[in-house]
Amino acid sequence: MKIPIDIKTGSLTQMSPLSQDLVVGIDLGTTNSLIAVADNEGKPQIIRDYKGKTMVPSIIHFFEDNSYIVGIEAKHQMGSDPKATLYSIKRLMGKSFQDMKEIQNTFGYTFLENYEDEGLVRVNVNNKFYTPVELSSFILKALVIQAEAALDRKISRAVITVPAYFNDAQRQATRDAGKLAGLDVLRIVNEPTAASLAYGLGLDRNMEETIAVYDLGGGTFDISILRIENGIFEVLSTKGDTFLGGDDFDLAIAEKWKNTYRNELQLLPLEKWYELKWIAEEAKIHLSQNTVFTRLWNGLTLSLSKIEAEELFQPLIFKTIELSAAALRDAGIAITEISNVVMVGGSTRIPAVKNAVSQYFQAKVHDDVNPDEVVALGAAVQADILAGNRKDLLLLDVTPLSLGIETLGGLMDVIVPRNTKVPARIGRNYTTSKDGQKNLAITVYQGERDLVKHNRKLGAFILSNLPPMPAGLPKIEVVFALDADGILTVKARELRSETSMEVVIKSAYGISDEEMAMLLLDSIHNAKNDMEEKQRIEALNEGKLLIDSIQKFISLNSTLMTTEELNGLTERKKNLELLVETGNKDSIMGLIQEINEYAQPFTHRAMDSVLGAALSGKKVD
Repeated sequence: MKIPIDIKTGSLTQMSPLSQDLVVGIDLGTTNSLIAVADNEGKPQIIRDYKGKTMVPSIIHFFEDNSYIVGIEAKHQMGSDPKATLYSIKRLMGKSFQDMKEIQNTFGYTFLENYEDEGLVRVNVNNKFYTPVELSSFILKALVIQAEAALDRKISRAVITVPAYFNDAQRQATRDAGKLAGLDVLRIVNEPTAASLAYGLGLDRNMEETIAVYDLGGGTFDISILRIENGIFEVLSTKGDTFLGGDDFDLAIAEKWKNTYRNELQLLPLEKWYELKWIAEEAKIHLSQNTVFTRLWNGLTLSLSKIEAEELFQPLIFKTIELSAAALRDAGIAITEISNVVMVGGSTRIPAVKNAVSQYFQAKVHDDVNPDEVVALGAAVQADILAGNRKDLLLLDVTPLSLGIETLGGLMDVIVPRNTKVPARIGRNYTTSKDGQKNLAITVYQGERDLVKHNRKLGAFILSNLPPMPAGLPKIEVVFALDADGILTVKARELRSETSMEVVIKSAYGISDEEMAMLLLDSIHNAKNDMEEKQRIEALNEGKLLIDSIQKFISLNSTLMTTEELNGLTERKKNLELLVETGNKDSIMGLIQEINEYAQPFTHRAMDSVLGAALSGKKVD
């Protein structure tokens, strides 16, 4: 496996003495990622690589032998090999294919739907399939290697930040990525909360105020309104645009130059377009401190003034202000109630951005801390608190181990992640796997492994008397309710028929510290094998479901298919049946993708036939 950074043994000469109980803070970003740690006085500091760089581009490039590089070297491959160079992976975390379908063409690489795992996205590189969790773990591993070399210490525990709008699935995916990277993830922290902590906001438990966190990064914009009271951060509202960031400012400059030299740049190859965008980024940065930028490139004079740049940027900046106003409306507060504005993201260095934010909020704007580093620094503050090095701050009680249920193939589906604050009430929806299924077994487990056989069984019950329906049609809500005393109540309810069952499991996590430590260590040491086994089972389940679907489709729609189509689909079904018995995960997924592409024309034909039959005979007044 190739690692992006030429790590050499680092020294501690440029860093303050570290705390004895070390927990790192990680900003896993869409464009760049960083890692930080607190010294023995609780002061956070970014961990640099041997070149003194703090940011690792969140980009992975795969070679033909499936080895990979992460970071700046991977970024340099974007123009020459875009299909094997993966970026913006954070956008895919916890997302289904349907969520991303409309914007798939904006990515240089290809991804497809994982039917078994709630339709979540999988990325295809060199005929090998990766989940966003795996890909994110590669970036996290690169950060950990960088930090271990610099600190000359083993790193095993971390706090990782996520956007405030991330849902449970996205947060769990981030936690899983950390585990796969060999980390015990103590807490998933909202990025706005981390940024606030970097400025010391919220550390005084007597402080009560409402703040705005304006985050304009390389690829995304987020505005969050937070209420801080008694050291607790409450996100009142969040707004944003996942396709609005510094890249768009660069693109505006590059497009201007392309229009200026329309004839010369009419047939600009992809690698030259990337060069032009990098020069545009250089111009943006230069004009934050200067009035004019000029560069000779490919025999052309690329020039831009600060005034021209600000004119190009105005529509983008105005959009962020509109979203800020919407966030205030959603929070139900007046702009005068905002006491502080925290600036996050490298694009907030643009003077026009600073001025617009200051004029709009009319509040103190915090931009003293490096906006690229502020989230990672705040994560390090939170990490130091969780490590127990800050005795002056009280932490809310949390669940020490994850709680979940067994799903098809013996997999553990986490409903309450480890370190969730209690009391808590969390639910997820499930369905049946067989036609006419009347009973559903709910088995509750505790632990961090992907297969239930490695976790601790807490209890089980049967949700019976379900109305017979086709597989996949019932909607069964499973709710875990944890009280402050650690008593778990599990309730399952079929939403259409209101059939329900409830069970109370006392001492839900009554387990010794030694047993808990062993479970956690096992989960980290076996994370890679667990992930591979989980993906193999998911591929088998998906293959079996597709085999059943093909059989049903043929029995219902054979008359709508040509003999050649019918034979082709039948042959592929037989090949899939064989692979399900003998094949590996990637070969199964590859054939599933092939079948979906092959069947697309006549599945559309069948859908048109169904719609036509439904509409026939209806009278339109």
